[in-house]
Amino acid sequence: QARLVESGGGLVQPGGSLRLSCAASGFDFGRYATSWYRQVPGKERERVAAITSIGDSIDYADSVKGRFTISRDNYKNELYLSMNALKPEDTAVYYCFALVGSGIWGQGTPVTVSS
Repeated sequence: QARLVESGGGLVQPGGSLRLSCAASGFDFGRYATSWYRQVPGKERERVAAITSIGDSIDYADSVKGRFTISRDNYKNELYLSMNALKPEDTAVYYCFALVGSGIWGQGTPVTVSS
């Protein structure tokens, strides 16, 4: 069964850093494009960053450009999101997504940026 499991979220002060991980299992991870999304209660889920299957093309939302870095390790079947210079408006639940069939979502990991 295809599955994604996020980890690494937590509470961080403004200006701080976090690194999110997403472990994939049950499918050939290296064949599929993957993304990170985030969602705040009452708002639509927003795509934060996306990376192709082999990492040759990357895209970021304007709100995180220059602060977030998406990467992947196809040998470990893992996706990462390094977040620097975090702002209170980055507070959200972060989800990883793999474009397998109609799409697979993880369960989400919460990130809170607050002093």
